Amino acid sequence: MSTAPRILALAGSTRRDSFNHRLLTIAAAAARAAGAEVTVIRLSDYPLPLFDEDLEAAQGAPPAARELKRLMSAQDGFLIAAPEYNSSITAVLKNAIDWVSRPAPPEPPLVAFRGKVAGLLSASPGTLGGLRGLVHVRAILGNLGVLVLPDQIAVARAHEAFTPDGALKDPQQQAAVEELGRRVAQVAARLKA
Repeated sequence: MSTAPRILALAGSTRRDSFNHRLLTIAAAAARAAGAEVTVIRLSDYPLPLFDEDLEAAQGAPPAARELKRLMSAQDGFLIAAPEYNSSITAVLKNAIDWVSRPAPPEPPLVAFRGKVAGLLSASPGTLGGLRGLVHVRAILGNLGVLVLPDQIAVARAHEAFTPDGALKDPQQQAAVEELGRRVAQVAARLKA
């Protein structure tokens, strides 16, 4: 069994050419280089109905929710690139969190979240880079028992921020994103030990 920390990297956007997925790729590569086993997923591969307790009571959690929960439960940490929609978290990310957070006895409460570490990033065409949405993501994850690192990255004017090969044009931003990826890997390794 590997002792490397396991990190799940996901973006809260389902857009094929998502700026947040591009940003996530940079952080995930740095976490991998720091010794973590990193799995990058797209939430579009886990289609979920809107969370509804009546649906859950009648049919149980949808298969995609069960699979996502299994995957998240097996991780030591998360890298989450969360775009800002109307000053908040995206519906697809919130819905995934809601489904995954549901209890399924006999497992412990919030098994997919509690005691794990997360690093937050955002990229937006706007001038704040998605900062307002990150406030909400931080609060949600903190309430679920995730240790959210204080450093976060928000890339403004994202439509102009990337080179054709996927790096950030600004070397300081590139270094900051890579450092966040490394920090998540380091903290996850310590928590796992």
